[in-house]
Amino acid sequence: MKLKVARELQMKNIPTIKFKKLFINEEFVDSVLGKTFETVDPRTEEVIIEIAEATKEDVDIAVKVARQAFDNGLWPRMSGAERVKIMVKWTILIEENIEEVAALDTIDGGKLYSWCKVVDVPEAANILQYYVCAANKIHGDVAPSLAAGCTMILKPTEQTPLSALFYAHLAKHAEIPDGVFNVVPGFGATAGAAISSHMDIDVSFTSLIEIGRRVMQAVALRNLKLVSLKLGGKSPIMVFDDADVDKAFDLALFGILHNKGEVCVAFSRVFVEERKNKAQFDKILSYIEHGKNERATLLHGVRKVGTKDTILSLLDSHHIDVILEGLPSEYAPVVSVVEKPTIFTNVKDDMLIAQDEIFGLVMTHSKFKNIDEAIKKANNTKYGLAAGIVNHNLEIAFVRVSFGSIATLPLIMTALLEVKSIATPIYNSPWL
Repeated sequence: MKLKVARELQMKNIPTIKFKKLFINEEFVDSVLGKTFETVDPRTEEVIIEIAEATKEDVDIAVKVARQAFDNGLWPRMSGAERVKIMVKWTILIEENIEEVAALDTIDGGKLYSWCKVVDVPEAANILQYYVCAANKIHGDVAPSLAAGCTMILKPTEQTPLSALFYAHLAKHAEIPDGVFNVVPGFGATAGAAISSHMDIDVSFTSLIEIGRRVMQAVALRNLKLVSLKLGGKSPIMVFDDADVDKAFDLALFGILHNKGEVCVAFSRVFVEERKNKAQFDKILSYIEHGKNERATLLHGVRKVGTKDTILSLLDSHHIDVILEGLPSEYAPVVSVVEKPTIFTNVKDDMLIAQDEIFGLVMTHSKFKNIDEAIKKANNTKYGLAAGIVNHNLEIAFVRVSFGSIATLPLIMTALLEVKSIATPIYNSPWL
């Protein structure tokens, strides 16, 4: 889909927030202590609404009903065919409400509405559909767990609880039984800590390395329960001298621009073999020059852009097509920060920008002399989630490289559970 058609996918209206309470035992309820917290629109830094805040007391209740549903309820004792019917109904309800769910993620998480509508929400439905027919799969989170007959407590990040609560509403209408799916928005220090240390929960956790360590510590202090952690990445892509420059350029840009750089496997570190380095970097810079010559407005890095009227004037004059794609014209608040793509070159491996996951449109660009140096540079990170190679020599791509997870052509943007494995297409799966 070209950017020029993105306007057709803009939000028509800011959605009405229908669900702001905890979802426990198929009911929306206030927290035991009556606490709430604010969820904020990151585009405007204004409060959207106050959400019920789960604490240890609420987690204990959710665990109790989920345990009851698992030990004595219908869900684990249903046949696979019966669970399929219910989960297919949930999938259909998600598809019927794509626009509303996409709008919630746009205002709550700052995501592009078009991307949420075309990719994220349909993908959620596709994953449900996939695991409905593959209940024996053991990897993943919500969909495979429910398909296998498990019960669940979901704590969404406190920054984006709205769509999780809406999914819970749809689960109820799909007639998923009482206690099977529970949602407890709250903070990591309270609700998250209660979940991590609870004796009756196995934990799957996605967040930062620092928080993952705390989860592991909490588990170690209690019952050494099963924990699955997914803790971000600082993924390299290595361009060798036999690579096609145009293909390498497209892959490197897609790897960092995809979803505004907010992707765990984003190619935020680009390494180019010295013999190819100048051509690659010159090609990147040439596009910047083309943009300037064609009178596009050049904005560097992250900076204040201005008011809503400033943004809309840029859109209307076609200087920047989708700088805030999804912003309706009647939405009056001042827009605060817009992030523009940033490239750093001559980057040393020990620099902060080369070590920390930035989770945004920031790419580091450096060069290497040979494959041994490339592997050394790629491995110089605390993350090991994914990596990419652009070249024509299969000996390099499949034999000599032995670090992390590797995405080879065709490019597969997926996280792998095993180390030292090669990503290959799994056709008819929800992530292709």
